[in-house]
Amino acid sequence: MDIFTTALSLITSADATLWGIVGLSFKISGAATLLAALLAVPLGAALAMGRFWGRRGILALSTALMALPPVVVGLAIYLLLSRAGPLGHWGLLFTPSAMIIAQTVLIFPIILALTTEAVTPLEQSYRPLLDSVDAGWVFRLKTLIIDARFAIFTALLAGFGRAIAEVGAVIIVGGNIAGLTRVMTTTIALETSKGNLELALALGIVLILMALAVNAIIHLLKSAGEKNQRAQR
Repeated sequence: MDIFTTALSLITSADATLWGIVGLSFKISGAATLLAALLAVPLGAALAMGRFWGRRGILALSTALMALPPVVVGLAIYLLLSRAGPLGHWGLLFTPSAMIIAQTVLIFPIILALTTEAVTPLEQSYRPLLDSVDAGWVFRLKTLIIDARFAIFTALLAGFGRAIAEVGAVIIVGGNIAGLTRVMTTTIALETSKGNLELALALGIVLILMALAVNAIIHLLKSAGEKNQRAQR
């Protein structure tokens, strides 16, 4: 009980160490989500629009990659960014940038697959109308993304939730360096092994609250999307 009380005290007293770790976690996972979204959302919408050989294979691969083992991704990024690797001269290993790259690789397939799934039924519904006005490819892409925005926001939140809860890949490429690459999940693992359960529990509570908040927002977005679809009908 004393541990729980101390953990709550760390949260409510705006402890600098705790909230510094939380802030760094937000920055890294937020940047990874934004980077993955810039790539995955237009590509996912394009896959929903496309009619070409190999499309189903790409969709199946993107779905399969949603289950990528984080430690394998971390190892692959580590080998790329290490001094002996092809990108070693960039000096990114054990920096927040390396962690952003690892998280981006992990959540890219999630956002891609969910975006494609969200846009496909809209594309099938809109295709006769867009064909009748001879709409260009870019216009079609923008229209579908805008109209599927609620589902796409849900995909982004799912990716963010996956990123911020990640530990295996980020600890490999980030090194868990205090004040530089130590995020919530890696800190929980470290402090638990050291017996500093108060800080670990406080971060665990924050992480759980964030997960609940993300799930609540996803639920609200789904409800808003359903209402929007009913209104359009």
